Amino acid sequence: PPNPTHPQLQARARLNATTSLELERSDEPQAGPGPRARPGPHDTGGAAATPATPQAEQAQNQERAAGPELMKEDMALPFEEVLEKAKAGDPKAQTEVGRHYLQLASEADEELNNCTAVGWLVLAAKQGRREAVRLLRRCLAGRKGITSENEQQVQELTSETELERAVRKAALVVYWRLNPKKKKQVAVSELLENVGQVDRHDGGVQPGPVPKSLQKQRRMLERLVSSESKNYIAPDDFVEITKRYAKGVIPSGLCLQGEDGDEDEELAGRSPEDLPLRLKVVRYPLHAIMEIKEYLIDVASKAGMHWLSTIVPTHHLNALLFFFIISNLTIDFFAFCIPLVVFYLSFVSMVICTLKVFQDSRAWESFRTLTDLLLRFEPGLDVEQAEGNFGWNHLEPYIHFLLSVFFVIFSFPVASRDWVPCSELALVSIFFTVTSYTSLGSSAEPHTRRALATEVAAGLLSLLPALPFDCQPLKLLGQTLLRVPLGHLFVLNVSIPCLLYLHLFYRFFRMAQLKHFKGTYCYLVPYLVCFMWCELVVLLLQCTTSTLTWPQYSTLCGSRWRETNMARTQILCSHLEGHRVTWTGRFKYVRVTEIDNSAEAAINMLPFAVGDWLRCLYGEAYPPCSTGGIPTAEQELCRLKLLAKHPCHIKRFDRYKFELTVGMLPGSPNGTRGTEEDDVTKDIVLRASSEFRTVLLSLRQGSLVEFSTVLEGRLGSKWPVFELKAISCLNCVAQPSPAPRHVKLEQDWRGTVHGALKFAFDFFFFPFLSAA
Repeated sequence: PPNPTHPQLQARARLNATTSLELERSDEPQAGPGPRARPGPHDTGGAAATPATPQAEQAQNQERAAGPELMKEDMALPFEEVLEKAKAGDPKAQTEVGRHYLQLASEADEELNNCTAVGWLVLAAKQGRREAVRLLRRCLAGRKGITSENEQQVQELTSETELERAVRKAALVVYWRLNPKKKKQVAVSELLENVGQVDRHDGGVQPGPVPKSLQKQRRMLERLVSSESKNYIAPDDFVEITKRYAKGVIPSGLCLQGEDGDEDEELAGRSPEDLPLRLKVVRYPLHAIMEIKEYLIDVASKAGMHWLSTIVPTHHLNALLFFFIISNLTIDFFAFCIPLVVFYLSFVSMVICTLKVFQDSRAWESFRTLTDLLLRFEPGLDVEQAEGNFGWNHLEPYIHFLLSVFFVIFSFPVASRDWVPCSELALVSIFFTVTSYTSLGSSAEPHTRRALATEVAAGLLSLLPALPFDCQPLKLLGQTLLRVPLGHLFVLNVSIPCLLYLHLFYRFFRMAQLKHFKGTYCYLVPYLVCFMWCELVVLLLQCTTSTLTWPQYSTLCGSRWRETNMARTQILCSHLEGHRVTWTGRFKYVRVTEIDNSAEAAINMLPFAVGDWLRCLYGEAYPPCSTGGIPTAEQELCRLKLLAKHPCHIKRFDRYKFELTVGMLPGSPNGTRGTEEDDVTKDIVLRASSEFRTVLLSLRQGSLVEFSTVLEGRLGSKWPVFELKAISCLNCVAQPSPAPRHVKLEQDWRGTVHGALKFAFDFFFFPFLSAA
């Protein structure tokens, strides 16, 4: 605007100051044309902080493309028209009015004009106007127009980043879509009712079904509004809620839990204690674990102490416990317990931190939904910076996870392997490897997918040399081809897994390189969770026991006692105690070692006549003899009838114990036939219970059998005796193909209790009801 004379400047300054004071007293801003009270520069909570008309919104969206031309056009407009546009909420006009008052302050009424200028610039800066922020920084540096009332607000606006300003602009557009009546503050219930207005286009809503992406954004917006404890939300409140997102801070109730919007709406705002058990475990895994722990502690402290008081005199328990601890407090006790305690606590910590990472992955989904919503209204939003902020502010569970891995790795070598179920922990690690990979974001998917494939291939190749089967060319892929010393401390193992790991480290570098090395904490650190679980799988599988071959056992514990003595060999082989093995051998013979018939023993104590009557009542009569024909089992029993003392028998109640002898198949571990292949000292004796009767009686000498057992007992002796766990005949003619596998029946306490309860239920309610 042109420079007026000095009296005109004073008159205009007084006029605008009076107008500003009057507008501060107005209760509500008015929308539409006609005579009305306009928002002034000091009214920071009303509609003046946002575009009040569609023309103002259009001017805001076209600001960057046509900024210089519009600035020249506005400079050509009379000051009164620019002031009217500023009062209507145009951020660019507000910036120009503020600049105009700064120029007036250099000529007259410096304090009044500077304060007026800062008021207009604050309104423009609240709408994300970059030029207004630049002018406010100058005013703050020169203390021009800065008072105790506006200093904190000016400092906050001038310290905002570009991302926060873009979020501010988008948040204000969303707020005024939710508040079409342009109120100074709106009830939360009214904002929730107007959520559908956010998707309006040109004053209306598009016909047809609402896309799923918009449905997720609406649910996100509802959670964003409901996350505040206030009953009414002003524009500044809504902006502050949304600005937290720019810093990567997601409100606790903002996470999208799934695609079922009805269930989310029904359970919105409910505490973890009020949720069903299934949703509590899925949505709040840490809270569910802690609640289960507290429940178990409560049950153990009540019921456990009651049971203990009935068994042990509790008034002596403290003394007994004290003497027990004192008697075991040795160096060996600490060396045994401390590594195990550290290992298990660290492993549990890994699991808990992984569950927290899963929870953060759902927060990441909510974060992306909110990003898409704000991008619709501010295309200049720096999504890359926002993702970087989110990743940086959610590093805590990853740091705790890596610390837990550190303690697991350092405690595992010194922990007693007898108390570490490596196979079971390997299965747990495989589960978390898969689930942690699926929880990763899709932004770096090509790198994470190739890294995981490389890591799995390297791990499988490194496990090949430890496999029990004999395939030397295949095992060569995982063996070290060359060892290169690197000084006195390190050795470089040249192998195919080594080359794969070098490629894996290259993939790590590519992930870290993304987004100007912000990928280090956005992509690489989250992938390290999957990487560490996979590495733990390989480590635990290398230490598992389903890996000792029969030739290896024979070499270590076979006839070595001939060279030294049997006791020394047995002491050496005791290290193999507990190995569960499945071997294949040649069946030699089987014999009955014990027959148990409790019914026969009871009947033998009765008088002879009563005993014969009971034998015929509960047992079977000997079959009659027939002349001629091929001898059968019945004819054999008929011949025994003449020699037996009784007309009937109860042999069906017999329970047998067997011992079968199995010889090792020909062929040594290196593929050549040894000189002692038929050495009977290499045979294995297996104890079998009565449930193996059918398969053992069907075996013939020389049958090829596959059996499972546990190495325990007299390892390293001349004829070790093991308990048979499972057996199948591989070449029996009478057996169908594939051969059935007979397994030892272990005591099933759970099935027994279930059967007892089923019997009791059927006794009282059958035939009306029956237990399944």
